Amino acid sequence: MEEERGMCGQDKRSATGTVAVSPQVVSTGPGSPADVRQAVRRALARRPGGRTRDDDEAVGDALLVASELVTNAMLHGGGVTAFEVTPTEREVHLSVSDRSDQLPVPVRQIDGVGRLRAGGHGWMIVCTLASDVVISNLRTGGKRITAVVPLPPGASN
Repeated sequence: MEEERGMCGQDKRSATGTVAVSPQVVSTGPGSPADVRQAVRRALARRPGGRTRDDDEAVGDALLVASELVTNAMLHGGGVTAFEVTPTEREVHLSVSDRSDQLPVPVRQIDGVGRLRAGGHGWMIVCTLASDVVISNLRTGGKRITAVVPLPPGASN
């Protein structure tokens, strides 16, 4: 990887090199959003600790972010080349690689006459739910987007 950039705003900071990563990594090649959601569920289910009342919402956030990243890679990035989910005690790192060097572009949510646009909300969802988003250019071409989604301690599904 050559270059890393935070993409969601000034309040998002790169966690690269500052977070202890769990050895529980699930990595898959190209797949559908449903396949990726299942991989996230499996990875979170293997985390140590008990359930908390915040589990369902936090796991739902992680599943939604994973789905949006994969869908965006399929629609705008030339397809998914790799997916990785790495849960830690308090967050889950979701990384999706694709074939495109183009950066995600936020889409204006309101059209010219003041109506809410259909579609184009995925990047906004990722940026809203993730505590950190980093985009890295890959030496072989394409990019890797890593989103960090907070979890309550011991969250599993």
